[in-house]
Amino acid sequence: MPPMAHKELKRKTEKINEGKDVNGDDGWFWIVHKGIGAAFISIAVFGFLVRLAVSVHPYSGAGTPPKYGDFEAQRHWMEITLHLPIKDWYTNTSSNDLSYWGLDYPPLTAYQSYFHGLFLRFFLPESVALFSSRGHESYFGKLLMRWTVLSSDALMFFPAVFYFVFVYHAGRKNSHKSEIAWHIAMILLNPCLILIDHGHFQYNCISLGLTVGAIASVLSNNDLTACFLFSLALNHKQMSAYFAPAFFSHLLGKCLRRPNPLLEVLKLGIVVLGTFSLIWWPYIDSKEAFLQVLSRLAPFERGIYEDYVANFWCTTSVLIKWKRLFTTPTLKLLSLAATISTCLPSMVQQIWDPSKQGFLYGLLNSAFSFYLFSFQVHEKSILLPLLPASLLAIEEPFLHNWMTLSALFSMFPLLVRDKLVLPYIALLALFSLLNHAAPIRSRGTTGTNSLRSFVTSFFLLCALILHAVYFTMPAPDRYPFLYEALIMLLCFAQFVSLAVYTNAKQWMLLKRPILVQKEKKLL
Repeated sequence: MPPMAHKELKRKTEKINEGKDVNGDDGWFWIVHKGIGAAFISIAVFGFLVRLAVSVHPYSGAGTPPKYGDFEAQRHWMEITLHLPIKDWYTNTSSNDLSYWGLDYPPLTAYQSYFHGLFLRFFLPESVALFSSRGHESYFGKLLMRWTVLSSDALMFFPAVFYFVFVYHAGRKNSHKSEIAWHIAMILLNPCLILIDHGHFQYNCISLGLTVGAIASVLSNNDLTACFLFSLALNHKQMSAYFAPAFFSHLLGKCLRRPNPLLEVLKLGIVVLGTFSLIWWPYIDSKEAFLQVLSRLAPFERGIYEDYVANFWCTTSVLIKWKRLFTTPTLKLLSLAATISTCLPSMVQQIWDPSKQGFLYGLLNSAFSFYLFSFQVHEKSILLPLLPASLLAIEEPFLHNWMTLSALFSMFPLLVRDKLVLPYIALLALFSLLNHAAPIRSRGTTGTNSLRSFVTSFFLLCALILHAVYFTMPAPDRYPFLYEALIMLLCFAQFVSLAVYTNAKQWMLLKRPILVQKEKKLL
């Protein structure tokens, strides 16, 4: 073949390959060729089936009397809300022993428990009968409980993700169909959320779904809707407060740049107060009732940490015995100061220069501050910083991959206790496969340097060794929780590194407008 003809053939081949990438004609073509709507439905159905498969495995506290676990806590709340007056739901009475899984989430969770209890009572009344249903573990009862989570996920989290993806990619100039499909898969098939909600047994899908809806509303400039949805999230799980500094600072920054900032702030405040008043209505007519509910939401008596969670207080307790050195009131102040001081830079950046991309980083940084430094953090709390990391998966594929693997590993001891090792391995493999099959532009190859490769390789090697040792070698009698402590230390190091990185990335956004202006002057 003549040299000129060879060059022309090469040029045409490159052009065809470019066209394939633009049209999404790559490894994801089979799922996007019918459009993004059809792709979302396909991924959602697959995600639902994965959740269904995990649901057939054990749950928290299965067959372990007298208090069982989170499964029994959720069922007991249905029992209580069905049979007691609304004023007694949070009060210790002869019919409501708060020491036995007393309600400790905001009123919206109590209302959710009531409606789910109606569902269970319709099909199996004995599963929510007062007193006699404690520890109920019949096959049909467990099936009904699992369906309450599955339906909550399908009705709350899935539509919120669709709303977010639609808004997020509408604001991006070069979003390819294959990238959008992969992004949907990364959010809906988050292994940590699936294992906690459909394995361990919780309803994080509701509060996180409301939060995702609020984030999408902010990105579409529907700030009043965002305030309403986020207020609902706060009233479903108080842990949603992890995101509150980011919402507050971003919305305040936007209001300060409008013609009537005071009026704008007032409108947002009215929506928030109105939503809270509506949800707390049964308790706001009595100061005693209101304070009783409030006291249930802040379990300070449990101490600053429990188990081996990969946050600052628990990790450093290896060297500093916080509980011995300080009283609980002092530790409350220390944790509050540490949390506020670490999320303050992110807040300042968004008040100073609010942007949609900065808002997403702000959500991650705020959630990291709470996870690392706030009072009484659980292993499951890592779901909150993980959410904005998954929303940023297109822009930060390396961050999302590293964050997900670290979060999943941090929950490993909890999942072992729940006998969820098989779904843990299966979802880890599924996530790795999907991450490896990411569209070329979403693999983050250009942003991956040798240091990142070394750090991730070292983490994966350590994690692999700890997995093997955990299953094959019993811990020394003198240090029965040695492996849990090592996992905690390893994961804490990852989370701190990620938090430093994402805070730096958020502040680097300030340089972009300056660079754009310089480029315009050069042109």
